[in-house]
Amino acid sequence: MPRTKAPETWGRSTVRTACPLDCPDSCTVDVTVENGRIVKMDGGDANPVTRNYICGKVRRFPERVYGEDRLLYPAIRQGAKGQGTFTRVTWDEALDHIAARMLEIREAHTAEAILPFCYGGSNGLLTQDTNDAVLFRGFRTSRLARTVCAAPTGAANQALYGKMPGVTYHDYPHARLIVLWGVNPGASGIHLMPFLKEARAAGAKLVVIDPRATSLARQADLHLAIQPGADLPLALAIHRHLFENRHTDEAFLAQHTTGAESLRARAAEWTFERAADVSGVDAALIRQFAELYAASTPALVRCGWGLERNRNGGSAAAAILALPAVGGKFGVRGGGFSMSNSSAWGIKAAAWMDETPEPDTRLVNMNHLGRALTEYDSPPVKMLFVYNCNPLATMPDQNRVLQGLQRDDLFTVVYEQVVTDTCRYADVLLPATTFVENYDIARGYGPISLQLVQRVIEPVGEARPNAEVFSALAERLGVGQAEEETDTLLRVLSKLPPDVSAELSASGIATPPYNGVPVQFVDVFPLTPDRKVHLFPDFLDKSAPAGMYGYQPDPATPDYPLALISPASEKTVSSTLGELRERAAVLQMNPADAEARGLSTDDPVRVFNALGEVHCPMAINKDIRPGTVTLPKGLWRKSTYNGLTSNALVPDTLTDLGGGACFNDARVQVASLGRH
Repeated sequence: MPRTKAPETWGRSTVRTACPLDCPDSCTVDVTVENGRIVKMDGGDANPVTRNYICGKVRRFPERVYGEDRLLYPAIRQGAKGQGTFTRVTWDEALDHIAARMLEIREAHTAEAILPFCYGGSNGLLTQDTNDAVLFRGFRTSRLARTVCAAPTGAANQALYGKMPGVTYHDYPHARLIVLWGVNPGASGIHLMPFLKEARAAGAKLVVIDPRATSLARQADLHLAIQPGADLPLALAIHRHLFENRHTDEAFLAQHTTGAESLRARAAEWTFERAADVSGVDAALIRQFAELYAASTPALVRCGWGLERNRNGGSAAAAILALPAVGGKFGVRGGGFSMSNSSAWGIKAAAWMDETPEPDTRLVNMNHLGRALTEYDSPPVKMLFVYNCNPLATMPDQNRVLQGLQRDDLFTVVYEQVVTDTCRYADVLLPATTFVENYDIARGYGPISLQLVQRVIEPVGEARPNAEVFSALAERLGVGQAEEETDTLLRVLSKLPPDVSAELSASGIATPPYNGVPVQFVDVFPLTPDRKVHLFPDFLDKSAPAGMYGYQPDPATPDYPLALISPASEKTVSSTLGELRERAAVLQMNPADAEARGLSTDDPVRVFNALGEVHCPMAINKDIRPGTVTLPKGLWRKSTYNGLTSNALVPDTLTDLGGGACFNDARVQVASLGRH
């Protein structure tokens, strides 16, 4: 069973836990504690994929736990939003104040004027969709469509395969061809790297599709430096080649799929030459990739999330995920596709909340937060409750989000670990525990893993875990009962399969299904109702703006010709740990684009479009394709000269499927700022 308190406060000990942060790997972590304080975090050996090492981000995590930005006690704002100070109060005072305001707002505007806002600060099963769901469902607030990431890929995967588990890291060495499409494991998901190295040593070919020449792209047999947003035409050109040259498994298509002919028809117009015109990749290189994929077995496509963040993201993901079905790549170890394996355990999100059904209240797409705060009026958003999220750093249309947060009539609660950009516009601040101070259940979505997150130290200051805070509020509002975090944990454990729950309680890690290495169409099959791959889902064809697999043109204009993308960073997990960045973020630009604008490395520049502008230094980087510039994902406002990040330049338009964010559809111009 889990501990009911942290280790003894005197002496030195090592505690095994797991990392629930938003990363595929879900590492086992060994935490060394001395006199009640963390002195070291390192990799543990319980998760066989971890292999006794963790990323540099989590090694630095004690700097968040004990840093000067740590929130230590509840506080209420005094003075103007963004400029005022916060006065310390007790937890009872803070929770009573929040509960009173929620009741007032419900009386004046209905509870739908309250918007809970959360996403991915932790992917654990305990810190989200448990007691918070009891509170907000029971009070009948507005609902949040959590679509800022993985919505288009998730919609595609669900429609085609029902989220069938994919190839896991241990089986990569069996592949003879590995395609990394829109993913850079060197920055996120680093535990894939040794398996890629092993596969390469065994003779596997590597293809990387990325606008940047990443470290892996430079080592690859083929690197396709694609124009952001053009993954769909490239994938359809591969399909056309497979269909027209009889590189398909017709028996498999007949037995296990529907919609193959419709997909064939949509792909027919995408010759190598036409795809080259749109994608910026040479037609001969596309042909070489298509022929290599057709000829290779086992062939594995690792579908990432970078390719979804544009207007064509859902159809692009569907076309990529359809390749192994059309190309006959299933049924062998190391063949098929790999994306998210979070569904492998059969655990439904919030399955333990069945007693509190989701109401039919207003649904707000989180990518429209800016317009929700500034435009919605039936009812207006009068209260924003932020947790597990830093929306001012992560949502599109940053200037409009900022405008909304500055509203004097908006009551904002931010429940956080450290003082984020969003915290500065709060009315009430609540201190949250980090994963080393609370319990959780971490579910990997790269490897198939499920681990218990142990409380390693007592909470710093007056920080409290999510389960206790939300249940305390639910009790005050008459929609639930207050409970200890361990009671919530035991309740969640009781809803898991008995053998899984027993293993987690006894050893902290559960044995994965299929021994963690399922073979697609041998051990696992589509989880669609008819157990077939739906290559052309009719309901998606009707909902997509240009139809299923319909390409929407690039949004560049003569005024704003450059594609701005925000790749994952080695320094942060989304925006988590952004407080530790000490230097200004640097815009990366191809030499030809810099020369055309008279720019040199270290020049201060303004990156701008009709939505706003960002001031920062720039650097010339030959690894960035012409016509594309980059700023890191997850920046905080302090990391630029003018306190705005790339999100200030991102439209709040939505992807074709799933209602996702179009971060990579930002089109900008860059000019000299003069010496800063």
